[in-house]
Amino acid sequence: MDAGQVVTPPYVAGPLRLLPFCGLMLAPHRVGDPSTGRAFARPYRGVAARLLRWQSRGLVRRDDAPALYLHEYTTAGITIRGLVGALDVSLRATRAQDRAVLPHEGIHPAQADDLADRMAEMGLNPAPILLVHNGTRRLGELVADVVRRRPDHEFTDRSEQQHRIWAIRDEGALADIAAELRDARALIADGHHRYAAYLRLQRRDPGGPCDFGLAMLVDQTTTPLFLGPIHRSLVGTSLDDLRNAAESLGMVCAPRSQADAVSALGPSTLAATDGRDWVSVQLDVPADQAAVEVLHRQLVPALPHGPSSTGYHHTVDEALGHAQPGTAIAVLMPAPAVELVQRIAEDDRLLPEKATSFQPKPSLGVLIRSLRDEADAPS
Repeated sequence: MDAGQVVTPPYVAGPLRLLPFCGLMLAPHRVGDPSTGRAFARPYRGVAARLLRWQSRGLVRRDDAPALYLHEYTTAGITIRGLVGALDVSLRATRAQDRAVLPHEGIHPAQADDLADRMAEMGLNPAPILLVHNGTRRLGELVADVVRRRPDHEFTDRSEQQHRIWAIRDEGALADIAAELRDARALIADGHHRYAAYLRLQRRDPGGPCDFGLAMLVDQTTTPLFLGPIHRSLVGTSLDDLRNAAESLGMVCAPRSQADAVSALGPSTLAATDGRDWVSVQLDVPADQAAVEVLHRQLVPALPHGPSSTGYHHTVDEALGHAQPGTAIAVLMPAPAVELVQRIAEDDRLLPEKATSFQPKPSLGVLIRSLRDEADAPS
């Protein structure tokens, strides 16, 4: 198999199950600290021992009793709230109607293998994947009941992200939440390769802690994640190439000022520049597709030259920094609507690589799941 090939990860079958686990939590001053990532770096076999040393120094807290966690975090005025638990990945869906977790991007098998190897060596799920769904009214009421309690943990981390965490252990509340999630379908917002790694670990070692992977489930109807664009830079391509490709497809590629090109950005309109001149491209986007699909599946293949490589950028400034007259262009993208991404995933289709940027994400180290703790726990 080509190492660069992108494939669809397997689908997890319902019912959607998010189960309690014994959470590991880094000390507040370690959460959001850029140096914290080094605790999960090579050698991976030493990560668990590293965390044990941190625990002896009071830098890691481990809950003695399993819980389903409600984690609320706030960044730049945006508050996100999600249930964090052990996602059951032990069942595979063979029919579309049985799917419980919906990817919207493909994965590189070698990258998923590497992540699975790392988690196995660490004995950890170091961070939850992010899932989004449209929760039921009753689930919203259950979560609101939890929020009315005093949080078990409340702090501001090193990156100024504010956190509140509630541990849910009441059997009645857990049963009610499980009932509301049973028929849910969740879209992967962030963590496609970690999700695929969970499935690889489960195949390697079924029937134990690897039947589950750490996940955070966010209700888009109450505290929605923001979906931003990921811009492109196309190396080896010029604005003339872009105009020729657009014209060959019957699309309008018109010269604009920078201000006009950027202001024209929309669900079917792109802005592009070589760092000197600007154009806007009016795409022919079907109602059930996103602009990024038309770009990569129609416009890019029609280019007379290049691209020799494609760059992906979360900010406009970063994309513009790669534009160069005659040799590279920056393409500014509109963000697809969350509802459109959900429909695409429901239709069993995948968006091109790096098509979405769900924000904000929680800081590393708030909740960690130990595979070794669960493997050693009495049955």
